[in-house]
Amino acid sequence: MNGPIRIWLCAAFHPVYRCGGWAWVRVVQDQRSGMAGGERNTTPERIALAGLLAALRDLPPGAAVKIQTTSAELAAFSGVIAGPGTPAQPPAEDPDLWAQIIAASAARQVTLVHARSSTGTPLTFAAAWAELSRDKAKATGAFSSAIPKPNLAKVQGLAEL
Repeated sequence: MNGPIRIWLCAAFHPVYRCGGWAWVRVVQDQRSGMAGGERNTTPERIALAGLLAALRDLPPGAAVKIQTTSAELAAFSGVIAGPGTPAQPPAEDPDLWAQIIAASAARQVTLVHARSSTGTPLTFAAAWAELSRDKAKATGAFSSAIPKPNLAKVQGLAEL
């Protein structure tokens, strides 16, 4: 494998309507993919974890994974969240999602970096999709779907990777 798998992850939450959305963009061996989703009656923490879980699914075993996120809810977990020496006990909040995240990151070196979004980056693209997903979840309920390939082809900041 050529270098780590790169993932950019964002989440958006509307406190009044208690709906949230998430989106990620992933580069694996020069192949771009992305997914977005959302749900109603949720919390900011839960929607961020749902996005993280979706981003970790279907990764090859033994992969080094670097995740950049703007999510303040995930900032506390910056650093290595999986790999040798990582405790297998989920935090007290949302143990169902944490158990799945720990299982999905098993046998992989997962590093989470809290970053700021700036114009023309994959994080900006993911943030826009997360907000769109939040609004769609508010209107139609829970969903997840792939981001169309033509949209992914336009993501700025991936060409230099």
